[in-house]
Amino acid sequence: MSNERPWLANYPAGVPAQIDTDRYASVVAVVEEAFAQFRQRPAFSSFGKQLSYGQVDELSRQFAGYLTGVLKLTKGDRVAIMMPNVLQYPIVLFGALRAGLVVVNTNPMYTARELKHQLEDSGAKAIVVLDNFAATLQQSLDGTQIEHIVTTGIGDMLGFPKGALINFVLKHVKKMVPSFRLPQAVRFRDALARGAAHPLPAVTLTRDDLAFLQYTGGTTGVAKGAMLTHGNMVANMLQASAWIGTELVKPGEEVIITALPLYHIFSLTANGLVFMSLGGLNWLITNPRDMPGFVKELKKSRPTAITGVNTLFNGLLNTPGFAELDFSRLHLTLGGGMAVQRSVAERWKKTTGCTLAEAYGLTETSPAVCINPLDLAAYNGSIGLPIPSTDVAIWSEESQPLPIGEIGELMVRGPQVMKGYWNRPNETANVLDAEGWLHTGDIARMDESGYVYIVDRKKDMILVSGFNVYPNEVEDTVMQHPGVAEVAAVGLPDEHSGEVVKLFVVRKDPNLTIEDLKAFCRENLTGYKRPKLIEFRDSLPKSNVGKILRRELRDEHKPAPANAS
Repeated sequence: MSNERPWLANYPAGVPAQIDTDRYASVVAVVEEAFAQFRQRPAFSSFGKQLSYGQVDELSRQFAGYLTGVLKLTKGDRVAIMMPNVLQYPIVLFGALRAGLVVVNTNPMYTARELKHQLEDSGAKAIVVLDNFAATLQQSLDGTQIEHIVTTGIGDMLGFPKGALINFVLKHVKKMVPSFRLPQAVRFRDALARGAAHPLPAVTLTRDDLAFLQYTGGTTGVAKGAMLTHGNMVANMLQASAWIGTELVKPGEEVIITALPLYHIFSLTANGLVFMSLGGLNWLITNPRDMPGFVKELKKSRPTAITGVNTLFNGLLNTPGFAELDFSRLHLTLGGGMAVQRSVAERWKKTTGCTLAEAYGLTETSPAVCINPLDLAAYNGSIGLPIPSTDVAIWSEESQPLPIGEIGELMVRGPQVMKGYWNRPNETANVLDAEGWLHTGDIARMDESGYVYIVDRKKDMILVSGFNVYPNEVEDTVMQHPGVAEVAAVGLPDEHSGEVVKLFVVRKDPNLTIEDLKAFCRENLTGYKRPKLIEFRDSLPKSNVGKILRRELRDEHKPAPANAS
């Protein structure tokens, strides 16, 4: 057994080889246990307002009552959430799950085109949207099955007069709420009040029931919904909890910084479930891009734990005042979503005294697959060891297991692996085999101790600040511009975001300018997908069958070897 799973011999003390997947029937069972156990403890904090576990219990009950008692939604119906990290998020999230509904997490920065695809594809019947993004929703509704809309302002849960003041300033002073017209929409506070008259629905959930449709580009570019069951999510929560253990984290005492959006699978599982099951306080950061504001929140919160992506840690390290904060309570920093850079990890350790432990996961694996031991003395360049109940193998292109040290495709099997892609049996069959092995598309090697190292990624995918960008989607969008004849999108290294998108364009209209294209991309692509660099070419390199060779374009930008003459 140890030969097959060399990582087990190197597990941190107390970490089991397997978890008990039967411990909870659903995410709801986990959450309701936390509500009962930590009733008086603060659960979520935002803009100076805290909600206790008992209050989140009560408010999510009311919202579940609204969804089932007022809107008459039934088990398995999909509800979309389009909000950043605000107090309404956990209320809606847990309310929907307690009502037996399937949550469709939606990036608030989506353009109308992207949102429409996700709503149509998921068949969502209801959506809860922050006012700031309601104008986008208005443009996306045609052709979707959305029947019910709940709108809310950032200040709605912050109490009077603070909440009203924040909503007023955002709308009228900062002009951050574009005007919208959704006459059928109900306000969030009204939904809670109406839901309070209805009991919490009696819904029986099993591990096989769907909890989330978590959208990901996969390798084809069109966003697909990974079907994550209650069993998948509970398994990953238990796997990560077992890895962390109770030596390092103390139930009921943790303050976890939640700067990654809860609609991202990493934050959803690690912060929203793992730390919630431990009675931790999730300190919500609504706009982590405001680094000076973020540093002020860190000063107030005195965190014990923080999760994030490399870009986030790098940004904090470069923000005045960060190095002067009190890090005496910080004992866990977990980086995922994109590769952690050695220089960032070393600076983080030097500044905070806490090792930045790298982890690896996928939307399709709920997400955690490998995590480094949290007592690691220093950055080691690895994504860590496979976590309990997880099998990892390196396969050749012929789908044969390779020996230790060989480079091939990283394969994963375990209770956290998705059921498949929503309504896409062919795409599911391409990545999941009959034995339950998931093709990650990532190229990796494993050493004799079981540590896994990512060598390369899905060959054309671009990773911008932890978000997947698929060249096909960018190219398909840009090709809709009448002035474009041909286009190729590639990722180039960038010290701030890991990579940036560069476009190579052959013009149809000789008068087409870079600014024209940038404006077009602003209308049709979310910020992280937009090209930072655009270059016009007379032609693009192609294979003998006419396929554009992105690799050649990428290779032009590779630095010459140090010993090159």
